[in-house]
Amino acid sequence: MPTRPSPTTLVPPAAGALGGLVAAAAALTVEAGAVWWVAGAVVLAWAAAAVAVARRPAGHLALLLGLVALVLGAALWASAQVATGDGAWTTARAVLTALLCGLGLHLALAVPDGRLSSSTKRSVVALGYVVSAAVGLAVDGTDLPVAPYLALAAAAGAAGLVGYLGSCRRASATDRARLQWVGWGAGLAASIGALVVLLAALLDWPGRPGIVALAATVVVPAGLVASTVPRLLPLADRVLVRTIVTVGLLAFVEAVYLFVIVGLGHAPDADERDVLVLSMIAAVVAAALVVPVRNRLEEAANQRVYGERHRPDDAVRTFAGRMSRAVPMDELLLQLAESLKKGLDLESAEVWTGTAGTFERVVSVPDRGNAGLVLAGEELGVASRAHVQGGAWLQVWLPDLLAGREGREVRAVMVAHLGELLGFIVVQRPPDATPFTDEDDRALAEVARPLGVALHNVRLDSALQASLEQLEERNEELAASRRRIVTAADDSRRAIERNLHDGAQQHLVALAVKVGLVKQLIDADRSTADALLDELRTDVQATLDELRELAHGIYPPLLRDRGLKAALGAAATRSVLPVELVVADDLGRHAEDAEAAVYFCCLEAMQNAGKHAGEHAELTVTITEADGRLRFDVADDGAGFDAGTATAGHGFVNMRDRLGAVGGDLVVESTPGSGSRVGGWVPAAGPDRADGEDGGTGGDEEPTTVESAPVAGA
Repeated sequence: MPTRPSPTTLVPPAAGALGGLVAAAAALTVEAGAVWWVAGAVVLAWAAAAVAVARRPAGHLALLLGLVALVLGAALWASAQVATGDGAWTTARAVLTALLCGLGLHLALAVPDGRLSSSTKRSVVALGYVVSAAVGLAVDGTDLPVAPYLALAAAAGAAGLVGYLGSCRRASATDRARLQWVGWGAGLAASIGALVVLLAALLDWPGRPGIVALAATVVVPAGLVASTVPRLLPLADRVLVRTIVTVGLLAFVEAVYLFVIVGLGHAPDADERDVLVLSMIAAVVAAALVVPVRNRLEEAANQRVYGERHRPDDAVRTFAGRMSRAVPMDELLLQLAESLKKGLDLESAEVWTGTAGTFERVVSVPDRGNAGLVLAGEELGVASRAHVQGGAWLQVWLPDLLAGREGREVRAVMVAHLGELLGFIVVQRPPDATPFTDEDDRALAEVARPLGVALHNVRLDSALQASLEQLEERNEELAASRRRIVTAADDSRRAIERNLHDGAQQHLVALAVKVGLVKQLIDADRSTADALLDELRTDVQATLDELRELAHGIYPPLLRDRGLKAALGAAATRSVLPVELVVADDLGRHAEDAEAAVYFCCLEAMQNAGKHAGEHAELTVTITEADGRLRFDVADDGAGFDAGTATAGHGFVNMRDRLGAVGGDLVVESTPGSGSRVGGWVPAAGPDRADGEDGGTGGDEEPTTVESAPVAGA
C-alpha cells in the first residue's frame, strides 16, 4: 500500500495555498464585487485541492496545485491594486494572468502524478512559461486585451491536449482512470464556459457570463482531487461517459436552436428570449428523460397487457444473454422452457435433445419425467427440414409426440444445425386457450436458431473432451509402454551378461586351463597333449555354437540378411513343437523395425505355445501381406487358455508394445481346450535397403510350406 507523505512534504503546497488565500483575501478588502468573490472562491478551491492532494502520495501534483492557487491569488491582488495607478501593478497583473496559461499547460503535461516524464515535456513547459511571460510583458494598458490572451490560451490548450492524449495512450489501467478524472474536470469546465458564452451571444443570458464561466473552473481542481482517491478510480469511466453524453446533448440542443435562429434571420427580442430560454431548458430536460421514461412506460404497458407473462420475444433475448454467461446446458434449457411457458401463456413446454435419430425429453415445465423417441429413415429426414409445425403435421410424421395431448393446441419446432436434427421444442395450450398466432410461431423459430447452435457447441465440447480423455489415456499407455521397454532392455542386458558369464565365459576359462596343461605336457607326455588338443577343438566348437545361439537371441543375422522367411524357418527348426511355416513366395522385404517386430512376436508366441500348449500340440505360423499391412498368425491346437486374463501377462504386453511402437496391433484368441491364435499386423512399409536373396520372384505362386520336426533340447 502507498505510504502517507511525511509532514515536511506538506509544507510547499500548503504554503502556496496559504499565499494564494492571503492574496485573495487582501484583494477582497479592496474590491468587493460579485466577480471578485467568485474569483476568491476559485482561489479557495485550488488551495483546498492542493492541501487535499498533499495528504496523499502525490507530492508533485500537490505542489502544482498550490502554485496555481498562489498565482491566482497574486493575480487577483494585482488586479485590485491597478486602480492605484502604479504601472508596476498593471504589468504584474498582465504577467500573472498570462502565466496561468503556462501553468495550465504544465498541469496537462504533468498529470496524473505531477511529474514531467520526458525531456520533450520539460522543454515544452519551459517554452510555455517563457511565451506566457513574454505575452504578459507585451500587453500594455489598464484594460487587458482579450485577443492575445485567447490566442495564448488556445495554443496552450492545444499543446496540453496533445500531451494529455499521449499520456492516455501510454498509461496503465490505474493511471488511465486518474487521467479520466482529470479530463472530466477540464472538459466539463471548458464545455460549460463555451455553452455560457454561446448562450450570452444568442440570448444575452446569463447577464454576466464571465462570472459563470469563472465559477465553472472549480470542477478542474475537483477532478484533480478525485484522481488521487483510489475508491473513486473505478467510477471514472462511467462518470466521464455520462458527462460526455449530457454535454453533447446540451450542445446538440443549442446547435438546433442556433440553426433555427439563423434560419429565422433575426435575433430574438427581449420577450422572445424568455420563451426561448424556457423552451431550451424544456428540450434539454425532455431529451435527458426520454430514455428512462420510455423504459418505464414500456414496462408498465407490458405488465398491463401481459400481466405475469413475459413478452413473446423475451425468451429469445434472455436465452441469448444466458448463453453468453456460460450457464450449464441443463439449467439453460430449464430457464428456456420456463420463459416460453410464461411468454406464450402455455400449459406446458418441453425440450427434447438427441442425435442420430434417438431423442430424449430432458426438460419439461411442469415436470413430466423423462421419455424417449426414435426417428428413422424418412421421418428423420422430414423432421430435419421442418421448422414450426402444428398438430396436423405431427399426426402424420411424429404421432408419438401427440400422446396425451388430445384436443390441445400443440406446436413443435425442430432444432437443427447444418441440416442435422439435434432436438425439438414441444409446447401446448389448453383446449379453450387462444390459438397460436404467427407472432408466436416466429418467437418459437427465433428461439430454435440459437438453441441449435448451443446444442451443436455442446456436442463439440463433448467430442473434444472425449478426445482429450483418449489422448490422456494414450499418453499414459505410451508412458507405461516406454517404461516397460526400458525395463525389458535392462532385463535383456542382464540376461546377456548372465548367459555370457555362465556359458561362453566358463567355456573360455576351461579352454585357458586346458591350453596351460597342453603347454606343460607338450614335451613330457605327447599322447596326453594330443588328447587335450582334441578336447580343445570340441570345446572351441561348443563355445562358438553357444555364442551363435546367443547372437540369434539378440538379433538373428538371417533376419537382417534374408528376411522373415529364412529367419522364421531357422527358428522353426529350434522349436520344441512341430511347426508348419506358411509364407508367400512373393513376400518382399519390409522396413527393418517392422520385420523385427513380426519376427520377435512370432518367436514369443512359439515359445509360449511350447510351454503351455502341450507336448502333442502342433503349430502353424502364417505370414501374409494385404491391404497395406504385414500380418502374422501363430496358431496351435493345444490346451488353450482364458484370453480375458492371460493377455495381461508379461509376454503379451511385450508383444503389444513392440507392435504399437511401429504402428501395429496384437490380437489374441483362445478358448480352454480349443487351442489358441496369436496374430497381429504392422504397416507394410518399404525396406530401407534392397531386397535380400529371398526377394519376391513375381507372379502368383503358391505359398511355401516349411515343416520342421522338434529338435531335442532346443
